[in-house]
Amino acid sequence: MQTVLLVIYLMVVVALIGVVLIQRSEGGGLGVGGGSGFMSARGTANALTRTTAILATLFFVISLALGILARHESRPTDILDRIPAGNGTTQGGGSVLDQLPGTAPAQSTPAAPAAPAADPNVVPNN
Repeated sequence: MQTVLLVIYLMVVVALIGVVLIQRSEGGGLGVGGGSGFMSARGTANALTRTTAILATLFFVISLALGILARHESRPTDILDRIPAGNGTTQGGGSVLDQLPGTAPAQSTPAAPAAPAADPNVVPNN
C-alpha cells in the first residue's frame, strides 16, 4: 500500500512542479491581459490555478496518508532495535562499529590519570 501511495505521490509532485513552472510570473496568473475564452490569459490562469490547488490538496492528503501508514507499520522503525542484545560488544570482543566495512578495530590506550580536584579556597597565581 505504501509503495502504491509513494508512486502516486511522486507523480503528483512532478505534476505540481510542472504546473507551477508553466504559470506566468509577475501577476500573469491573476488574469492580467485582455481577451476571453479558455486559452486566454484569464482562462489559462483560472485553469492553472485550479489545477495547482487540486494537486496541492492531493500532495497534502497523500503526505498525511503516508505519515499515518508509517506510524502504524508493524515492522520496527528504530535502528537501535536491530543491534544485537548484549553489553555493547560483538562476539569478537569489538564494538558494533567494528563491524562496518573499512573500519579497523580500535586500539586500547591507557587512560590518562585524573587531574586533582581544585580547592575552591585557593586563588590561582597565574
